[in-house]
Amino acid sequence: MRPPRLLAAVAGAPALLGARAAAPPSRLSGAGGTAPAPDRPRTRHTFRAWAELLRVSALFTVPGDALAGAAAIGRRPDRGTVLAVGASLCLYEAGMALNDWADREEDAVDRPHRPIPSGRIAPGAALAAAGALTAAGLALAARAGRPALAVASSLAATVWAYDLHLKHTKAGPAAMAAARTLDLLLGATATAGRGGPDGRDGTPSVRPSAAAAHPAPGSGNPASVSASASVPDSPRAALPAALLLGAHAYAVTSVSRHEAQGGSTAAPLAALAATTALGAAVAHERPGAARRDRGTPARLLLTAFAGAYLRTAGPPLLHAALNPSPPLTQRAVGGGIRAMIPLQAALAARAGSSLGGLAVMGLVPLARSLARKVSPT
Repeated sequence: MRPPRLLAAVAGAPALLGARAAAPPSRLSGAGGTAPAPDRPRTRHTFRAWAELLRVSALFTVPGDALAGAAAIGRRPDRGTVLAVGASLCLYEAGMALNDWADREEDAVDRPHRPIPSGRIAPGAALAAAGALTAAGLALAARAGRPALAVASSLAATVWAYDLHLKHTKAGPAAMAAARTLDLLLGATATAGRGGPDGRDGTPSVRPSAAAAHPAPGSGNPASVSASASVPDSPRAALPAALLLGAHAYAVTSVSRHEAQGGSTAAPLAALAATTALGAAVAHERPGAARRDRGTPARLLLTAFAGAYLRTAGPPLLHAALNPSPPLTQRAVGGGIRAMIPLQAALAARAGSSLGGLAVMGLVPLARSLARKVSPT
């Protein structure tokens, strides 16, 4: 999947303008002479080319990773979560720019309308953008603490390895799955790492459990109960949710490897089976999650989010399996990319954060609207 097509991500589809901008026309000036018209057509073409290169419509699949990661450790989004979202967006866009730079010769044959082979963006500019965005992402992660920087560094290394080599090997889907897994863990780690006065030393916060905050009568010394019941918001608690998201990225990336030529029925069928299994798995509430979310119909929301995930990913995959043409295969990849949003919402609701799930689902109409103008692949 064009990243990263995961974290697919990545992310992981979802014919673009390929013509170069024409020379701007002249118009009469107010003084009666002629003067060049404002260079608006060329500016619009340049903006459109970068929007295509960076696949801006797929950006809406990124913030939910951090929000789902925060929910998975039982925390509300905070400054660390915001920094993780910023870092993820930068690293995702770095992967997009690097992907087209690495695929420029292949795209000249299969996708000559892409920004680099069509001549609308220079290869050096795309590579420089990838480097600058990677540096910006790591800088944002560093402000969330050393553990967050370590996860972000692993994520950046995975993105670069995928784009430069692994996507053309059998390890490609696994690398994309690792990228999305790490992206959710980045959100959990950045949210948990708020020790110290400025919230940047990466020390996990410690909170008392409900039993410690309200000890039962006759339970002994309240201080000792609180000390024994205090638990860290460990990022490890987010690993199950991260692996579910990574599994989805793996399935979509496996399909994306055939999107230029089509012809594969097995890949979309396998991905359809995987998404069905994932939808069923995520629809089950995590033990204890509902107790943290008493004020909302958490179960109904979780079911709705899981259903939205299956409706978004399933039908395009079925169509691609029945007719594995390049357009339908690309549509299946696009559906898989967009399906990450309701999957993230379901993961947040499953962890007990219905409000977080609703916030993530609010990105769906924005992603759908922008995808009509700029393809996410």
